[in-house]
Amino acid sequence: MTMNTPSTRENLIASLTEGLEPVRQFKTRDGALWVAAAVAASGLGVFLIHGFWQGMFEGEAAPFFWVTNGLLLLLGLAAASAVIAMASPNVGNRHDAPRWAAAMVGVLPLAALISAFSGGDVSHSTEHVLGLHCVKSSLIAATLTGGALILWLRRGAPVSLNLAGWFTGLAAGGLGTAVFGLSCPLDTVMHLGVSHILPVAISAVIGRAIVPALVRW
Repeated sequence: MTMNTPSTRENLIASLTEGLEPVRQFKTRDGALWVAAAVAASGLGVFLIHGFWQGMFEGEAAPFFWVTNGLLLLLGLAAASAVIAMASPNVGNRHDAPRWAAAMVGVLPLAALISAFSGGDVSHSTEHVLGLHCVKSSLIAATLTGGALILWLRRGAPVSLNLAGWFTGLAAGGLGTAVFGLSCPLDTVMHLGVSHILPVAISAVIGRAIVPALVRW
């Protein structure tokens, strides 16, 4: 019969802790810094490749330009905050902010549709309404933010992988499109409500499709 002596307990503890190494503390602030760095790098890339639209500095931008980019920024920040929090889940987290922000952004294509039927904002060409260049460039600008969030999720232990995928796509699409939007001189309701919302939807679908498999643990 083994005696439960102090030396026996010490040997047991030593055997259990052998090989353990201290790890760096997991701070959500670091995740926010990762996202901020990714957005800053995306903004720099947009500026170097396309330049920023001078009209927004000279008072030429329509109010809908600022409304659209502002809502996209809020959506991106809300979704990114939720993804950062999901890497270290806590009981009772609801993550309602991205849902409400997405609902607000969803009003923009509805406004474009109403404008089209009312004749209040008729674009000169289909190219201006569905600007494939804006869609493609916004998705490219979203990649760095999406990559940063995926790496952050891989460091943690997310539980709701499907939801994490949706939110990662929304965050990347919202922030990427908002950054690229600073270079786009087309500020009509039709263009912004279609070409600057479509990449967010595409990004969300891509996030849902690929993120769960990349961060599964």
